[in-house]
Amino acid sequence: MRRGRGFHTLAKDLDRVTHAEEAQRHAFVPVLRLGLAVLMLVAGLVAAMGLGLQQPNLAALIAALVVAGWLGLAIGSNDVANSLGPAYGAGAIGLMPGLMLIALAEIAGASLAGGAVTQRLAVGIVDPAQLAPGPLAQVVMLSALVGAAAWITAATAAGLPVSTSHSIVGGIAGAGIAAFGASSVGWGALAAIATTWMLTPLLAGALAGALVVVLRRNVLEAPDRGRAALRWLPPMVGAMCGLFAAYAMLLARPVTGTALALPAGAVAALIGGALMRRNLVRELAGGADRGGSKRLFRPPLLVAAAMMGFAHGANDVGNVAGPLSVVLGGGSAAAIAALPTASWSTASLPVAALLLAALAIALGTLMFGRRLVVMVGSGITRLNAARAFCVSLATAVTVLTASAFGLPVSTTHVAVGGVFGVGFAREWLDRRAARNRLPVPAEENRRRLLIRRSHVATITVAWIVTVPVTALLGGLGCRLILWAAAP
Repeated sequence: MRRGRGFHTLAKDLDRVTHAEEAQRHAFVPVLRLGLAVLMLVAGLVAAMGLGLQQPNLAALIAALVVAGWLGLAIGSNDVANSLGPAYGAGAIGLMPGLMLIALAEIAGASLAGGAVTQRLAVGIVDPAQLAPGPLAQVVMLSALVGAAAWITAATAAGLPVSTSHSIVGGIAGAGIAAFGASSVGWGALAAIATTWMLTPLLAGALAGALVVVLRRNVLEAPDRGRAALRWLPPMVGAMCGLFAAYAMLLARPVTGTALALPAGAVAALIGGALMRRNLVRELAGGADRGGSKRLFRPPLLVAAAMMGFAHGANDVGNVAGPLSVVLGGGSAAAIAALPTASWSTASLPVAALLLAALAIALGTLMFGRRLVVMVGSGITRLNAARAFCVSLATAVTVLTASAFGLPVSTTHVAVGGVFGVGFAREWLDRRAARNRLPVPAEENRRRLLIRRSHVATITVAWIVTVPVTALLGGLGCRLILWAAAP
């Protein structure tokens, strides 16, 4: 290792995260313009309701579908770089095949694992007993969608960090208070969600840090990197594939049963490990061990990208499908409460909401993700391949775990936690190695501290500010719609 390099690593990675966030805002401009048009259309529909529209319920349904569709597009376009950027930057997959892979993974994640978060947002924040059948429940969820869309549009235009998950949680709570009073909100559920927002970046950081310690000690700094890669990477990729396949089969157990989970996992592990070994042999024959880690980690990055897409679909689909389920169900809380944790259900309505939301997210990935992936997957925003693999895998595992418990989280904030974990682990390894390094200047120490504080502040402020603001917007929107629809 070159002298003085280690203490710059985390600061450089955090700088890359900042540049990636700037790239996201720049690439989001077409979606932002579409969002402004959506808000104008919704305002027109609300005004039509106030002017005596003959079918106000139809207007509310159309407005909800339009806003939900835009939110799906925004989610798909804005977060695709978290999944595909590292794999594309490492040359593991081309741009259009990568976008197709992530879009399909998003749909699979939403369909198989999106039910728990959808149920939480549909009936876990506002008391299901209050969401009696009728138009009031539809108004609450429409207001939440509009409030979240308005805040995402305004905050993105102003260059502020924003999370769709935080926005929709705040919007539902605020609209519920406006419609039914503060007692209708499950404050315990909100506290659990907020606690998860704080814990998940820490969990991702711990897992990513542990992964980078294992890889650096056993592969990246091994005397014979090629032989070490052949020893460690195929079993690691095989385990990833096997556990993921078993997890997917368990999600589909109402259709496939549980007996197939273990055999499917074993077969996937064997195939994944064998393919990884064959690819490594080919790469090493081309001299991959004499270069950096980029070529060695192409297959693991590809697997991690698919897992990230699946995890993102499983968690973020609820931001759209949760409110949409109530709207499409005409406010029937009983039907939504019956939605099982695994979203395979004989009831057509929840599955329809999940699939509509998943298709909107996938469409956003395909239509608007290209520009962002190119920007984030190249140049100063790209992480080192090994570090990107650790961050991607840790983020996917953390988000999937949160999804299994029905807890909506911010994928981007979880990934930033992973970046912190990797950086701290590398610094710890450097200190233990007692390498002969130049002392860190006081000015450099201050700069590093400011960079880290700014990212911690970004995550903290994002959920501290977003929830109250979207709650206020959701409440105001609810009162406005109720006033407009009053006879």
